[in-house]
Amino acid sequence: MLNADFWQNKNESKKIIKEKKLYEDLILSYEESTNQLKDLEDLNKLALDENNSEVIDDVFQKLKELRKSVKKNEISCFLSNELDSLDCYLEIHAGAGGTESQDWAEMLRRMYIKWSDLKGFSYQIVSEHKGDEAGIKSSIIKIEGDYIFGWLKKESGIHRLVRISPFDSGARRHTSFASIWIYPVIDENIDVEILDKDLRIDTYRSSGAGGQHVNTTDSAVRITHIPTKIVVQCQNERSQHKNKETCMNMLRARLYDYQLKKKEEQSKSMEASKSDIGWGHQIRSYVLQPYRLVKDNRTNHESSNPDKILNGEIDEFLEESIYQIK
Repeated sequence: MLNADFWQNKNESKKIIKEKKLYEDLILSYEESTNQLKDLEDLNKLALDENNSEVIDDVFQKLKELRKSVKKNEISCFLSNELDSLDCYLEIHAGAGGTESQDWAEMLRRMYIKWSDLKGFSYQIVSEHKGDEAGIKSSIIKIEGDYIFGWLKKESGIHRLVRISPFDSGARRHTSFASIWIYPVIDENIDVEILDKDLRIDTYRSSGAGGQHVNTTDSAVRITHIPTKIVVQCQNERSQHKNKETCMNMLRARLYDYQLKKKEEQSKSMEASKSDIGWGHQIRSYVLQPYRLVKDNRTNHESSNPDKILNGEIDEFLEESIYQIK
């Protein structure tokens, strides 16, 4: 940062400053936790000598709060992959089942948006297709903040809901599926080769909010990468040029993620894991009837309070998945 030409490359300097802040926050948090622990130890000794139960209880409560702070720091240390500190795109796709699955997809979108709000992160809806009667068929959200990709990267997979359907006049129990796909927002310094001959670019009328202009012009853009069959789309901007630029950034991120998955020799390809949204593939189940339970099938972590989870308080599941990252 002391080099004279440091600010000439704005993208690189921004990346370094962000990394520097992350390390500074970790060190500062560690030092504050160490000082707090020492102060609490001294206070506890005095309270024991004076047999002051009120102060002892207060120390115990502050230790519980300190433990939460230390755990947060510990999780940040686990997120040491070079991509973990990046922002991310979150894709939601409703499974088979029409209105039921589309409503479930919207519930998941709301859950992740609520989580972003609780964490103080920012987000924007890049593209969205509404359901015919209710819910959404698909949605793409960009979430920005510290360690976003690291926090959410294990959320990719099939999410299953069991409930009494609000759309069934017979009040029968239904099972719905939706898929989540997480991939990082990469910067311009990461080289991803994209050939014009490999692209098919389509424009169409936006179905989202934006007023008369958006709904009467072909401003929305869809880009298909023919070799990999990866499709990206954007409709949140009025300008077709801006939507195309956003699509290209998303495509670069998807291709980079795709290449990483191939290098890691995963048993299923990216598109295969998204194509079968149904039984036997779910990573987490949200059961509202006949009992109330949210269970992650990979970590076996459970919660008997699905309302809290669906309102965005999903840190306990995210933390468990982070601790099991190999």
